[in-house]
Amino acid sequence: MTEPIVAIEPLSAAAFAPFGQVIGTGEASHFPINNGMTDRYHDLARIELGGEEAHPLISIFRGRPYTLPLPLSLVERHPLGSQAFYPLSANPWLVIVAEDDDGRPVRLRAFRPAPGEGVNIAIGIWHGVLTPLERESDFLVVDRGGTGSNLEEYRFETPWLIVDPAAAP
Repeated sequence: MTEPIVAIEPLSAAAFAPFGQVIGTGEASHFPINNGMTDRYHDLARIELGGEEAHPLISIFRGRPYTLPLPLSLVERHPLGSQAFYPLSANPWLVIVAEDDDGRPVRLRAFRPAPGEGVNIAIGIWHGVLTPLERESDFLVVDRGGTGSNLEEYRFETPWLIVDPAAAP
């Protein structure tokens, strides 16, 4: 069986809106603080925490790089909390998300954030694992801690193939 193909697209707030929010300073509202020496880019994402004893976690994830084209056989979702990823370098990375069809991930999309852009994946949205490209990369991650199961995984019978349409065949 032929692998279904997902072409990587640039990340934009409008394209990503069904899955969460783009985190960045581009067009975000901001105001000066600290005697005018700092600009605060405020309220960039909606952190969602559900379930018993929920509390926010701030972590650093260090991801090893993937290569393209990327066969994708596993996605996951978090039914009790959103999950925000913000890169701590300008290294390239991908955000892979999918719509839900009665508990199954469908219509996958792959986004390439620009340097300095992160994402907040909304509660219950299917997504790929952390996917840095080219080199090991660190990410600041904000997600949910607390009791209850906050991880569901789905394995595709036939992997999807994530491709860069700008790459030569």
